[in-house]
Amino acid sequence: MKIAVYPGSFDPVSNGHLDIIERAAKVFDLVYVLVSLNPNKKYVFTDEERVDLLKEATKHIKNVIVEASSQLVLEYAKARNCSVIIRGMRNFNDYQSEITLFQFNQTIDKSIDTFILFPSTANLFLSSSAIKELVLFNKSIESFVPKGLANKITNIIKERLKL
Repeated sequence: MKIAVYPGSFDPVSNGHLDIIERAAKVFDLVYVLVSLNPNKKYVFTDEERVDLLKEATKHIKNVIVEASSQLVLEYAKARNCSVIIRGMRNFNDYQSEITLFQFNQTIDKSIDTFILFPSTANLFLSSSAIKELVLFNKSIESFVPKGLANKITNIIKERLKL
């Protein structure tokens, strides 16, 4: 069985994230979507909210499990028998950070590889930061987030950022 993990902050989940998850689920028998917890990062959404939003967005994909963890991604992957870490890459800036992370991970554990997936053209420019910015300017995010989640995401962003 081929098992992969797709880690990220997902603050909030976007159609770009969902695109990667759906495509990975076609390639791997099981995909863990890991809400990474980084105490040094300031998130708009709580850990539980990010997990809940991802569970809602992926409920139609039978071979996806959404979890949160503060473990090192490699440790999480090893504990769940993952042989692959999936990463999304949109641009050269992403490349620079992903190649560094890949080298770091390979130094620690060569048994877990990294697969890079590029987003579809429609999601190439999309980021969680851009979604938050659109909400700040009172623009609709419906076409950028998974179906049925726009109002919930918008309300949380407005509440937390006091709009």
